[in-house]
Amino acid sequence: MAEIIKAVKGTGDVLPENSYKWQYIENTLLDIASLYGYREIRIPVFEHTEVFSRGVGDTTDVVQKEMYTFLDKGERSITLRPEFTAGVVRSSIEHSLVNGTLPVKACYVGGCYRYEKPQAGRLREFHQFGIECLGTSAPAADAEAIALASHILKSVGIKKVSLEINSIGCPTCRAQYHKALKEYFAAQKSELCGTCLDRLERNPMRILDCKSPVCKNIAANAPVVLDFLCEDCKNHFEAVKSHLAAAGLEFTVNPHIVRGLDYYTKTVFEFVSGDIGAQATVCGGGRYDGLIAELGGPAVQAVGFAMGIERLMMVAEAEGAEFPEKSTCDIYFAPMGEKAAVASTKLCTALRAEGFEALTDINGRGLKAQMKYADKIGAKLSCVIGDNELDNGKLVIKNMKTGDTYDITLDNFTDEFYDLVNRIAFDDLSDAVL
Repeated sequence: MAEIIKAVKGTGDVLPENSYKWQYIENTLLDIASLYGYREIRIPVFEHTEVFSRGVGDTTDVVQKEMYTFLDKGERSITLRPEFTAGVVRSSIEHSLVNGTLPVKACYVGGCYRYEKPQAGRLREFHQFGIECLGTSAPAADAEAIALASHILKSVGIKKVSLEINSIGCPTCRAQYHKALKEYFAAQKSELCGTCLDRLERNPMRILDCKSPVCKNIAANAPVVLDFLCEDCKNHFEAVKSHLAAAGLEFTVNPHIVRGLDYYTKTVFEFVSGDIGAQATVCGGGRYDGLIAELGGPAVQAVGFAMGIERLMMVAEAEGAEFPEKSTCDIYFAPMGEKAAVASTKLCTALRAEGFEALTDINGRGLKAQMKYADKIGAKLSCVIGDNELDNGKLVIKNMKTGDTYDITLDNFTDEFYDLVNRIAFDDLSDAVL
């Protein structure tokens, strides 16, 4: 019985005292994305399994080991989304977005699900923010996506991150690279893990992304993809670097970045932090020119990125980033008796309609207990209402911080309350007073 009141391993709760931080982060992400022309898209939390097996790639760890897949009551294979890009592309094809005005600029916030060993910054249920720019092959689009990610990180107070970029080429030049990788890894196949032995024949680039220390050590001296780029991919990568320089973004070329999903082509990038240990990548993304056609859409190109919100918050807190203060009750009405309780309900209703956080007793507490409660919840103002106040038509508002009191008439309460809060200039009262 004790187990059912514990969250499932690899998941976590966001409690009311912390949810304001999540709301601040999510709103900031969406607001900044809108400056670049991105609008939110919301897609189902599960898809047909083939969306991910074809889109993400059946040689990836995500598809081979980490997906939550099940048969529904119609015997269809369904998978909880391990990432958003494949689902966003599916939606864009289904609703003909990629057949309309291009590029399509979509952003998202939501939960993803992967069965992996839980650790700091890596959960089985985690949350992502990301963007997808569908219908452009221009290097400027790659640079703009990277600039947007940088803008977001700075806006939430993350400064100690480095940008690393690479190009993993297109199918044409990558064929030669795969041949070189196969020759290199085949000479050391006796030391490769079982998963990488399978990758050796199907997709040797995946070996470069293996988590095994032995495979990582072998991969460290593998051929570098930049040495195999075709002329078009070289020119594209040089143009991306020029646009990044024009945007004032510093970067390092890291030829070992391949990203963990099969759909990437040409530009790939990561923002890396030194403040959170092993899970150092805060944001990652790149170009995926073949994915839309792979899932049945037109042959249009795309670029995007994703960042884990849990990891984003870890890095922000590690860097001492400032979050806005948690909002607290603007005014608490403490009624004495049923008649006063009805009046308090009426006053709360009027103030809430004006945008104030107004609370009153809903537990039947005595006056002393009510005032103790008002103090605990951080109420800025309080107002005791009894028969005398109702008969006289006058209420006394108390500043809970200073102890100062102010008189307000009951008949003209809302207008006089506005005047009062503007007069005493609370910096942290609800936006309604501004």
